[in-house]
Amino acid sequence: MTGSNIPKIKVGIVAVSRDCFPASLAENRRKALVEAYTKKYDAADIYECPVTIIESETDMVNALADIKKADCNALCVYLGNFGPEISETLLAKHFDGPKMFCAAAEESQNDLMDGRGDAYCGMLNASYNLALRNTRAYIPEFPVGNADECADMIHEFLPVARVAEGLANLKIISFGPRPANFLACNAPIKQLYNLDVEIEEESELDLFEAYTKHEGDARIAEVAADMAKEMGYEAGKEPAMLPKLAQYELTLLDWVEEHKGYRKYVALTTKCWPAFQDMFKFVPCYVNSRLMRRGIPVSCEVDIYGTLSEYIGLCISGEEVTLLDINNSVPHDMYDESIKGKFDYKFTDTFMGFHCGNTCSTRVSNPHLSFQRIMARTHPQDWCDGTIEGDIKAGEITFYRLQSTADAKLRAYAAEGEVLPVATRSFGGIGVFAIKEMGRFYRHWLIGKNFPHHGAVMFGHYAKPLYDALKYIGVEPSEIGYNKPAGTLFEGENPWG
Repeated sequence: MTGSNIPKIKVGIVAVSRDCFPASLAENRRKALVEAYTKKYDAADIYECPVTIIESETDMVNALADIKKADCNALCVYLGNFGPEISETLLAKHFDGPKMFCAAAEESQNDLMDGRGDAYCGMLNASYNLALRNTRAYIPEFPVGNADECADMIHEFLPVARVAEGLANLKIISFGPRPANFLACNAPIKQLYNLDVEIEEESELDLFEAYTKHEGDARIAEVAADMAKEMGYEAGKEPAMLPKLAQYELTLLDWVEEHKGYRKYVALTTKCWPAFQDMFKFVPCYVNSRLMRRGIPVSCEVDIYGTLSEYIGLCISGEEVTLLDINNSVPHDMYDESIKGKFDYKFTDTFMGFHCGNTCSTRVSNPHLSFQRIMARTHPQDWCDGTIEGDIKAGEITFYRLQSTADAKLRAYAAEGEVLPVATRSFGGIGVFAIKEMGRFYRHWLIGKNFPHHGAVMFGHYAKPLYDALKYIGVEPSEIGYNKPAGTLFEGENPWG
């Protein structure tokens, strides 16, 4: 994946010390933490603040100025000992960016007199004071550890920080209202503002006008040639649709640059049917996939929370993601022939994830350009060219979504599973998915909690950082659903089956 549409995180590590404890404890433990991190991970991820805060608000101000000067966009408050609960939480309160707390474990049974730091106790007071100041911070599952363990905690914080920093600097640009008779992706935008996300809503007419103004753009030939290379076409055998698709790609990229305003990052969502085919004479799916490869999600069908979900997944995984319909059941004969007895999944654990053709060529087998078969039922076939088809490659996935409910509450889900190496014998970008207890999850969380049919997909198992990121940005844990194991009931699930 290319592009720079997600944040690069630099964590300022500030050690804190209570004045009745030796400051050297915090200083030496900070140095050991930094050394451990740079041995295991990229040293560019962190910055060691030389200011050790004793119980002083003035020292807090100095540390804040230092990490800002060092261009840190995330903060780790490290309790080298018990810690000064006032100044350490003031530091978090006044730092404008994602922050975390972790604490030093005791090193040896042979040094529990003058070498005991009591940071295990200090973390309790730190969390209490954070709540008093209405300050949100990431606290690891077990936040007290030695240098190596705290280094791992900071590394696990990076995707959470990327999500928080990314959303705080994100603009979503949407084109057109949702298609008629298609309320599924309609949701209040109030929660976008609560997440610090900006939204710019434009019309299809604005997009079409911009597209027509790009006719004859000198860059079209170069972009069309890059498309031909990506899809493996020999010179002289490129589809006639490529110049139109290249013109559209340039239109979107120029719009992003001209309309991002003061925001650093952008995601898009467009109305892709039915008028799109009438006016543009193609479908945008392949171009959407190419923008994703540049780190710019483009969701279909004006699915604003779909593109928001894709962007979150992009920040977490650092790799391209996709948006799919939770689309159709696996036929029984396909299950019996290709899955049963070969993979440890019940029939109801399986389903097909599909979309017309927006999944990146890197994530599908035998990628090829085609026409959108569903739209071709109501439009001339050559108006529906522009999908990228192929079975989605087998491998681990995380299926997830963040959504605003009708009454403007944030709700989400995450489920880890895999794409099975089973031929779909169908069209579009499609795969046979398997998630443990999917049938119950589908009925009692996806249907029971009124989620739309679109789900985002990260290619890998990322539910842990996703869960932490969703909590950090303000989603209540009770509103984050997952595929509960057999024997653990969902709300409203009949205990007798």
